Amino acid sequence: MGFPALAFAAASTKSAPSEFLLLAQLAILILVGRLLGEIMQRLGQPAVIGQLLGGILLGPSFFGLFWPQAQRALFPHDPVQQSMINAIAQLGILMLLLLAGMEMDFGLIKRIRRAALSTSISGIALPFACGFILGEWLPTALLPQPQYRLITALFMGTALSISSVKVVAVVVREMNFARRNLGQIILATAIIDDTVGWIIIAVTLSLAARGRVDLRSVGASVLGTVLFLTVSFTLGRRAVFALIRWSNDHFVSDAAVVTVILLLMAGMALTTQLIGVHTVLGAFVAGILIGESPILTGKIGEQLGGLTTALFMPVFFGISGLTADLTILRDPTFLILTLSLVLIASVGKFAGAFAGAYWGGLARREALALGCAMNARGATEVIVASIGLSMGVLTQNLYTVIVAMAVITTMIMPPTLRWTLNRVVLTPDEKARLEKEDVERRGFVPGLERLLVAIDDSVNGTFAARLAGLIAGTRGMPVTVLQEDVKGPGRRAEGILKGAAAVGREPASDSDAQRPPEVNVTTRAQSVVAHEAVALEAQRGYDLLMIGRDPVMGAPGEFHPEVSRIAAAFQGPIAVVAARGAHAEDAADKDLNILVPVTGSAVSRNGAEIAVALARATNRPLTVLYVAAELGRATTLALLGTRRREQEAVLKDIVKSADQYGVQVRTACSTHGNPAKVILEEARRGKHNLIVMGVSRRPGAELSFGDVAATVLEKSQRSLLFVAT
Repeated sequence: MGFPALAFAAASTKSAPSEFLLLAQLAILILVGRLLGEIMQRLGQPAVIGQLLGGILLGPSFFGLFWPQAQRALFPHDPVQQSMINAIAQLGILMLLLLAGMEMDFGLIKRIRRAALSTSISGIALPFACGFILGEWLPTALLPQPQYRLITALFMGTALSISSVKVVAVVVREMNFARRNLGQIILATAIIDDTVGWIIIAVTLSLAARGRVDLRSVGASVLGTVLFLTVSFTLGRRAVFALIRWSNDHFVSDAAVVTVILLLMAGMALTTQLIGVHTVLGAFVAGILIGESPILTGKIGEQLGGLTTALFMPVFFGISGLTADLTILRDPTFLILTLSLVLIASVGKFAGAFAGAYWGGLARREALALGCAMNARGATEVIVASIGLSMGVLTQNLYTVIVAMAVITTMIMPPTLRWTLNRVVLTPDEKARLEKEDVERRGFVPGLERLLVAIDDSVNGTFAARLAGLIAGTRGMPVTVLQEDVKGPGRRAEGILKGAAAVGREPASDSDAQRPPEVNVTTRAQSVVAHEAVALEAQRGYDLLMIGRDPVMGAPGEFHPEVSRIAAAFQGPIAVVAARGAHAEDAADKDLNILVPVTGSAVSRNGAEIAVALARATNRPLTVLYVAAELGRATTLALLGTRRREQEAVLKDIVKSADQYGVQVRTACSTHGNPAKVILEEARRGKHNLIVMGVSRRPGAELSFGDVAATVLEKSQRSLLFVAT
């Protein structure tokens, strides 16, 4: 036969399952799925199509047709052996839905809800009706249980009505349309489709599990689904956030957060199963809640996504392809049925989405693109069909027809969507929005996810708490405060931080899209010295450390040794605060009049972003001072011209960034004189009470930001915020 080892393994399954054969099956599915997925991606198709085709090639449609003995040796029909790999495939379904939920962006739906809701509702209703009618007219021979035709019809309607958000997202992002207005409407519509689709699937599957349709079972399914969703998106959201943060902050073992996430997924999936709804809904909702967690979402997605993409996806879709037997298409009846299903699914979905988009206020070209985009089934359709087959709702032949339809409609979607998107013109308003998002994407502040604040009960600590609250409030970032005294002054500092965060959350201008989420503040008492406490806490993952302690300065122009030790304990960006002048008397409430010196370097640009965030949070103007080293006497006109162009470019870039947030900016410049003296003089002349400087750490045991920062630290009568990145 050519496969003696596999034949031996297959024979051995008569008495016991073979781990050798399981590993061989996994290896061949992963290999073929990866290779064909790579080919499909190079051809502009989703990788999942290659994985499905890999399973089809390894199944009875091709491998089994030309070499049946080898195919049966590798994939025997022994129930025990099949259950081993099917268990991995079923876990793969839950992992896929977990990741799909994590990728959902419901903030996107809120921004463009009218067009997205209109498109999604119409795009689901029409193909659902088409599929239901088709199910009612199917020949009795195609039904697994003719007496339950209604359940099969409901399942057919569900299968035809959903779109695959993953396939849609791949094509939209590939064409750089993800941030375009139409691209966001397409993604939002696909998100709603997926969400509503899985709710419909859960209800339909609960009916299938009961084996009958009556008002009581329908009511129980709908009520259970509504109750589960209500609890999940209220109390459940807070519980998930708290568990993720608690596990990250208290466990010291590797991948503790991933373990908690898998347990959350399993718990919610089991909950939906217990209330009579399928596990897929629980896994999907768990992914949505985890994806909305304010910390570690990017890191978690990478850790879970790698294993899912490399193992679970090729195995699940490979098994799905193996189960399909395309040889039935040699029968004209099944061939006509498949082509009819493709036609009904495509026309129904396109017409429904097109009509909904047009009613939602979109132009014809945009509605045409939406109709093409929603016609992708891909992974979602295969998952639905696989569940239906396992529950006895679909026959083997009907399952094969649905899988074939999913492959064909998914392969049709990318070229048609590319053709329609290329004809959508960029509007001036859309261009302005994209420019704003480009500024944010390259920025330092938008990349901050979680702040750590190390303070004492001094005025420096109070001022640092206020500044941290203002910065956190503009983004809804969680803040952890390391405080020496958390009973008296420490609680006051926490209150100041929360109050400042509330101020920062208020929209600074009409251009701000929406209020960020409320800032979560955690205050911890220091059980060890400050720098050791920072070192321990930093292991939990933070993007910026703000230091507010007294004394901030040791010898003239030098930071206090304890400040240096605290800074050395944190491997990342830091911000050091010194409250002086008016803030030394009223650090909590005194208005901010900010001056930010810039040089054109990346670190000074980061300091300017912090200054813009503070000005935006307090709705105050900002002065940007361009500072350059003094030019010598032998300076040429060409060098002067270069310096002038550099100065204009730097100031223009920062002013443009500030304008995006409605921050009023005054600019000043100095191309001669000692930089430190220029900064101090401008602060005095402009009556500024806070100087924000973007600086870089110098090598050495002691904390140093260079001579200019040292002079400003020593001689300034104004408050200081040094931002070192």
